[in-house]
Amino acid sequence: MKSDNVKKGMQQAPHRSLFNALGLTKEEMERPLIGIVCSYNEIVPGHMNLDKIAEAVKLGVAMAGGTPRMFPAIAVCDGIAMGHEGMKYSLVTRDLIADSTEAMAIAHQFDGLVMIPNCDKNVPGLLMAAARTNIPTIFVSGGPMLAGKVKGCKRSLSSMFEAVGSYEAGLMSEDDVTNFENNVCPTCGSCSGMYTANSMNCLTEAIGMGLKGNGTIPAVYSERIRLAKKAGMQIMELVRNNIRPRDIMTSEAFHNAMVVDMALGCSTNSMLHLPAIAHEAGVELNVEIANECSKVTPNLCHLAPAGPTYMEDLNEAGGVYAVMNELTKKNLLNLDVLTVTGKTMGENIKNCINRNPEVIRPIDNPYSEIGGLAVLKGNLAPDTGIVKRSAVVPEMMVHEGPARVFDCEEDAIAAIKGGKIVAGDVVVIRYEGPKGGPGMREMLNPTSAIAGMGLGSSVALITDGRFSGASRGASIGHVSPEAAVGGPIALVEEGDIISIDIPNNSLNLKVSDEELDRRRAEWKPREPKITTGYLARYRAMVTSGNRGAILEVPKCN
Repeated sequence: MKSDNVKKGMQQAPHRSLFNALGLTKEEMERPLIGIVCSYNEIVPGHMNLDKIAEAVKLGVAMAGGTPRMFPAIAVCDGIAMGHEGMKYSLVTRDLIADSTEAMAIAHQFDGLVMIPNCDKNVPGLLMAAARTNIPTIFVSGGPMLAGKVKGCKRSLSSMFEAVGSYEAGLMSEDDVTNFENNVCPTCGSCSGMYTANSMNCLTEAIGMGLKGNGTIPAVYSERIRLAKKAGMQIMELVRNNIRPRDIMTSEAFHNAMVVDMALGCSTNSMLHLPAIAHEAGVELNVEIANECSKVTPNLCHLAPAGPTYMEDLNEAGGVYAVMNELTKKNLLNLDVLTVTGKTMGENIKNCINRNPEVIRPIDNPYSEIGGLAVLKGNLAPDTGIVKRSAVVPEMMVHEGPARVFDCEEDAIAAIKGGKIVAGDVVVIRYEGPKGGPGMREMLNPTSAIAGMGLGSSVALITDGRFSGASRGASIGHVSPEAAVGGPIALVEEGDIISIDIPNNSLNLKVSDEELDRRRAEWKPREPKITTGYLARYRAMVTSGNRGAILEVPKCN
C-alpha cells in the first residue's frame, strides 16, 4: 500500500507516533488510509450539508475495511461573489483547490481519495487533482437544491437575478422582489437549474468518476446519504483493484462527457473545465470538437434557465444515466470505458429508462437535433467564442447590431440599468478575460438585467469573460484571444456592426481588414489592474479561455 511509506518499518516509527496522537489504533494503521476531501463550509449554501455527507462517507469506508481521514478543500459561492471584485476570485480557486489537494494527498501518502465537492470551481478543481495525483478516487457531491416556488411556479436563482432587472425596468414591485428573495432558494444544495455546479456534477457521472445519481439526487434527500455510504464502500474496491483516475478519464470518456454535455444543455463553463481536467489527465481536448459533437447529438433537456424543469425533475425522470441510455439509441457513446463502479459505462446504464419524456425528450423527439452548446469563430473570435445555444431564443440565433462597448462589467451594468441599451444593440464587455480581469468574471448580472428588462429577445452580449450557467439569451463568452493580449475584441469601437450567426458558428466584426490592421497598430496593452497577491501570480501564468484557462509556468528567455 502507498500508505506503508508512512506506516511500516523502523524508519516510520516517528510517523506512527503521530498517528497514535490522532488516536488511531494498530488495527486502523494496518488498513488502507483513505483521504476524505470535504468542501464543507458555512458560507456556501451548496456546501452547508457536506459535513453530513462526509460522515456518511467515513462510515462507508470503515464498513468496507478502510481508515478514513478527512481534510478540507475551499469553495467560493459564485452567487455571493457575483457583481463585485469577489468574482475575480472564483475561477482562480479551481487551481488553488487542485494544488492544495495534491499537496495533502501526496504529503500524507493516502491509498485512496473520496472527493466531496458541490459548487462551481470546486468540482473541476478536485477532478483536476484526481487526474494529477492518479490515486484511486471516487466522487460524491452534496447534491442540488430543490426548486423554489413563487406564486405556484417553480423558480431558481436565475429568476432572482432577473427579478432585479425587472424591478429596475419598473416591471416588478419591491414586494415582488422580496417574494422572490424569500422563496427561490428554499434548501441547501447547488442551485436548482442546470448551472455550472450541477453541470459538472452530472458530467462527473458521464465521465465515470461518480456513482449513479451523483449529479441529480437532491441534497435534502436521504438517498444522498446512502449514496455517500456507497461511495465510501466503493473506494475500497477501487483501492483493492488499483483502478485509478487515469484508467477512467481517457479520451473516450471525455468524448462521452462532451456528448452528454450537448444532450443536457450544460453551462458554457463546462467548455473551460473539461479541457482543464483533460489536460491534467494527459488528454488533449480541443473545445472545437464541441461543434462536431453538437452536429450529431440531439438536445434532450431544457432545464432552467433554458426551460421550466429543474434538477429534481431530471432526477425523477431517471437522471444522467437515463439521458445516456437515450443517447445509445444513436450509438453516440463509447460504452466500453471503465468507471468507478469497476464496470463499464454500458453495464452501468443498461436498463436505466427514461421515466418522463417531457423532462428527458426521447432521442427521436428532441428539443433540437443539435446540441446545447456552440463554438463560434470569426474575425472577432479567431480562436473561439462559446454560447449556450439551447438557452437562446429563435429570433436571436442570427443577429446584427451596433456594438455598445464597455471596458468592465460595472460600466455595462450601469448602462443597461440606466436605459441606455436598446433593442438591436450588441453589448461588448472586454478586459474581463483570464488575464484582463484578472480572473475571468461571470456576467450573470448584466445578462439577467437584459432579460429582466425585457430585452432578452433583442439584445446580445459578447465578452472575453464568461457566464454563469444561470445566464440565458444570446450571451457569447470566452472570446479568445482576449482583449488584454490584443485580441480583436480590444479593437471594437462604439457603433461597429457585429454579426452573430449561431447556426453557422460565426461571430464577425463588419470592419475591413485594413481598418482592423490600423487599429491594431495603434493598440497598446493596459497596465495590470492588480499587481500583488494571488491574482497577480494567476495573471502571469494563466492561458486563454479556449485552452481552459489552465496555468502554465512562463518560459524563461
